[in-house]
This record gives sequence, structure tokens and C-alpha cells, in this order.
Amino acid sequence: MRCRFLLFSLSLLIAASACGPAEIVVTMEIDVANPDGEGMVTRPLSDIEIQILPYDRDAVFDSMASAFSTPEPPIPEELIAERARVQEAQQEWTNYQDRWNLIRDTLQKLSTALEQYNRGESTYVVLFREWNDFDGELGDVERQMNRSFDNFTSLQEGTIEASNSTRMLRENWGDEAFVGAGEVFLAKLRASGLDAVADTTDASGIARQNLRVKPGEYWVHARYELTYTELYWNIPIEVTRGAPVQVSLSRANAEERTKL
Repeated sequence: MRCRFLLFSLSLLIAASACGPAEIVVTMEIDVANPDGEGMVTRPLSDIEIQILPYDRDAVFDSMASAFSTPEPPIPEELIAERARVQEAQQEWTNYQDRWNLIRDTLQKLSTALEQYNRGESTYVVLFREWNDFDGELGDVERQMNRSFDNFTSLQEGTIEASNSTRMLRENWGDEAFVGAGEVFLAKLRASGLDAVADTTDASGIARQNLRVKPGEYWVHARYELTYTELYWNIPIEVTRGAPVQVSLSRANAEERTKL
């Protein structure tokens, strides 16, 4: 009798599990320049909101934009080109700044090493020559760093007004074109009979704690701001019961958008 009761209880647990919500696990990471050397390294993106929606928000916006009386004001090609020059100038300044910091740190290490030897020792002579070479380079790099910074700030100031004007035009257009978007999203959510949930990535770039939904079709939505652009994700997924649905967000499946 006890055995039958245990089997019956186990079958209830299995049935409850099969009818329970499905789990989604989102991993978010991007490749960035290696701060300690050449090449790229992968970094998790923490504290980024992840939304799981049972509708395609982009399709809603596209439909409303098409129905609006005027098209969205474009970002002028000239402005895009100017901002690209600003970005290149900033990268040049950053490169000189990194080199200057490296030389300065190297000089400090060599100075500490020189203190261990007498001036007449061969090791001292070798280290001093090396210190002298780096010391001479430090001044050249500092001048180049300052010139590149002046060039970067000059170019940046030249694009600020145009960027602000274009952004205001696009924002004002969006305020008018997308009036009622919230009501459309709510109607689609109710019509789907599914869930809309959100969570934030942890220090490892993973979100999963609050991402439990009914099985069905969903879109994973997130965005991550860079200096001049943003990475944008709106990825369709099929959620079924069983093993957690694994979703990876990276540069490879992101849309990179100009940020004004």
C-alpha cells in the first residue's frame, strides 16, 4: 500500500513539473580590446536588463512608422562620417595615452631596479641606458598625446550641435508616430495568453532567476550602450518545456545602431 502511495505521489510530481513554466537562461558578453596586450578578450555584460516578450516589438514600431504621415528623419550621412572621424581621433588619443602610461610604469620599475646596483656595475649601465631611451620616448609620446587630444576635442565639439539637433528631430517624430504603442503592446500581450518577464544579468553576464514563462514563441530584447553606438537585440526564440532554453547575446547577433 505504501509503495502504491509513493508511486502515485511521484506521478503527481512529474505531472506538475510537465505543466510548470519553462526556464530561459540568457548569457550576455562581448569581445573588447585586451587592456593587458594585443588582441581581443571576452567580457560578460553585467547589470543589463533582459526582456522576454511574447510579441515582436520591432514589428509594432515598423507598422506604426509606416502608417504615420511622415517618414522618420534620417541621420545625415555627413554627420555619420564626421562622428566616425571623431571616433578615430579618440582612438588615436587613447592609444597614445596607453603608450604614455606604459612608458611611465616602465620607468618607475627601472628606477626601482637601478637602486639595487652601483653605478659602475654592468647591469646598472644596461638598465640606465634602457631607462634613458624610455625617458626620451616619454616626452615625444606626451606631445603626440596632447596633440591628438586637442584634435579629438575639436572634432567632437564640431559634431555636438548637429547631433543634438538630429536627435531632437527624431525624438519629436517618435513621440508623435508611436503614440499608443503601449496600448498596442498590452493588447498583444493579452492576445498571446503568454508571459512578459524581465531580469538583470549578474556579474557573470547571466540572467535566469526571473525568466520563467509558459511555452510559446517569444522575443529576447536587450540593448547595451557603447560610446558612439548601441548594441540592440530582438531575437525570436521558441520556448518549450524540458531543459532550459539557452540564449547567447553577443556582437555576432546584435544590431549595432548609431547613438546620438
